[in-house]
Amino acid sequence: MERVPILKIGDILLVSIQVDMSDQTAIQLQEDLAERIVATGCHGVIIDITALDIVDSFVGRMLSTIASISKVLDAETVVVGMRPAVAITLVELGLSLNGIRTALNVERGMELIAASRADDGDVALGDDEDTETTATP
Repeated sequence: MERVPILKIGDILLVSIQVDMSDQTAIQLQEDLAERIVATGCHGVIIDITALDIVDSFVGRMLSTIASISKVLDAETVVVGMRPAVAITLVELGLSLNGIRTALNVERGMELIAASRADDGDVALGDDEDTETTATP
């Protein structure tokens, strides 16, 4: 069985799908990715599907499931490298890919995750400052 490599780049895990996704490969990827998120504490997952010419409903559901698993483990998922034909197919199949953000390439995907983490940090920082100000007499 083929395994999809998962690379760690800073606070992000990069998954580059270069093989046809059989059911077993997809299930193994979900398990491997969940384990790596927990082991590394990464807060972002980028799934590069540039090499996929065709996406069927199974692959669409698999991407959605990976995003859901990642979200539960406190990691945001961004799918990058989607070809126009793949986007059209996903829309025609009625797959909305809930919880998944998309970007044209890996660089933009990394920027999206960084911006999202920065926004989360600003909100948390702002809440803490307000709490300290109101708590101090």
